[in-house]
Amino acid sequence: MRLYAQTPARLSRQVLADLIAVALIAAAVKFALTVHDAISRLAGPGLEAQRAGDNLATGLDDAAEAASRVPFVGGALKKPLQSAAGAGTGLSDAGRSLQHVVGQVADLTALALIVLPVAFVLVLWLPPRLLWIRRSAATRRLLDSPGGADLLALRALTGPQSHLAAVPTPPGGLADAWRRGDRQAISDLSEAALRRAGLRP
Repeated sequence: MRLYAQTPARLSRQVLADLIAVALIAAAVKFALTVHDAISRLAGPGLEAQRAGDNLATGLDDAAEAASRVPFVGGALKKPLQSAAGAGTGLSDAGRSLQHVVGQVADLTALALIVLPVAFVLVLWLPPRLLWIRRSAATRRLLDSPGGADLLALRALTGPQSHLAAVPTPPGGLADAWRRGDRQAISDLSEAALRRAGLRP
């Protein structure tokens, strides 16, 4: 099984198509990661809110503990400070939730920006490549089978005539020579069919 053609023109086209496909996929991945980083930076305020809420809650909890030791009024002072500490915890949770949402949006956006272009490139690039690999293998098997050269010669005769320009034309024409079983004409035609497939004789 050959992955690339043997003739220079088709080989150049295949290599160029492969390089373009790889470049497009790499560009899509790079762009998606750049967008991911840009969206992730939007989580900064959430991180600041989480830190502020944690610091506020910790400070108010410490103040509540200190106020609870004041004789006679310690219990009364402790309750409002603990309530305020709960508000600080709520602010911290809101900041953490914002970071989580921004992270999910960044991940899903990056995934979409990678999957869609890569799928588009693969749909355009992969089927022709796989089809050529399959056809070249079938052509090579046909050539190696008994009577394969005759069938390849017939394929050359029934295909595009532009590939027959370099084939020497015997008296009576190529089709007549093929019908008569002219070995030289059959050999020339089968070589033309191989060249059209991107293979060397």
